[in-house]
Amino acid sequence: MMYYRPLVRHGETRPEGALPLAGGALWFSEAELLSREAPPRIVPVGLVPEEIRHRLTFRRAAIAGLDMTKPQIMGILNVTPDSFSDGGRHAGVEAGLAAAQRMVEEGADIIDIGGESTRPGADFVPEDEEVARTAPVIAAIRAASSVPVSIDTRKATVALEALDAGAQLVNDVSGFTFDAALAPLAAQAGAPVCVMHSQGDPETMQDDPKYANVLLDVYDFLSDQVDRLEATGILRDQIVVDPGIGFGKTQAHNIALLKGLSLFHGLGCPILLGVSRKKFIGTIGQEPQADKRAPGSIAVALAGVAKGVQMLRVHDVAETAQALRLWQAIR
Repeated sequence: MMYYRPLVRHGETRPEGALPLAGGALWFSEAELLSREAPPRIVPVGLVPEEIRHRLTFRRAAIAGLDMTKPQIMGILNVTPDSFSDGGRHAGVEAGLAAAQRMVEEGADIIDIGGESTRPGADFVPEDEEVARTAPVIAAIRAASSVPVSIDTRKATVALEALDAGAQLVNDVSGFTFDAALAPLAAQAGAPVCVMHSQGDPETMQDDPKYANVLLDVYDFLSDQVDRLEATGILRDQIVVDPGIGFGKTQAHNIALLKGLSLFHGLGCPILLGVSRKKFIGTIGQEPQADKRAPGSIAVALAGVAKGVQMLRVHDVAETAQALRLWQAIR
């Protein structure tokens, strides 16, 4: 099997034959041809098969009302006692609503609410407890604001209560492999979804992750899951893909995925990038304290934007929004 990774460029001056990336302002005139059997090589866009070329170029549909032809900021709202960088700070309706309102003021386009920590080694949270943490906060946000809300869960019961409370997107870190009822629920509700790759569950995912080729293995998983989601009735243009940086990956795996990130445009779906405050940023950036990793997180986020990522999932909303405005101004 051949894989085609667009070599993404920006600027108004384009070579003849250059194609737009995902209907946005970025473009490409060449692609890196990848396979499991041969070394990579560069080919002109004319040698990219028509079906793949279409998936790489067509304008992405809006997701939860958000324009996917430009980067959008997803603010992380963990209403949990044990998340890796902000556990306990936003638990409860009052604290959760205040945090959401602050993130919207700082520039968040969508709020992602999670009631079960997915940090390495995190324990399983029962459904009723996860619902009690998330649904009231979603309802409070919906009563106070029109900002889109996503529910970060792998459980159908939690998603159902969240959607009833006003959530508009289902974000599943298990890639819809944990609960067989979740994808049909999203399809029936007509809700867009985000499908993420992870190897193992949060309790075990960092024990000893291994891949034959991490970039192609993650691509194949997401491709298969997008096909399965389509088969349940979810439209491809309402599916967001996330390579799952840090979820069952070593530092080397994360770097390989970030270098090859533009490959995932070939799935014909918007790409979400979630790197905020993660361990590899602390290791490479030499910052052991998670809540002091905004500079490194923003550096990686902007590298993703340069590869055409449509959504950035972040803790530090104001700082990311400022950096993104400057990146766009000088692009």
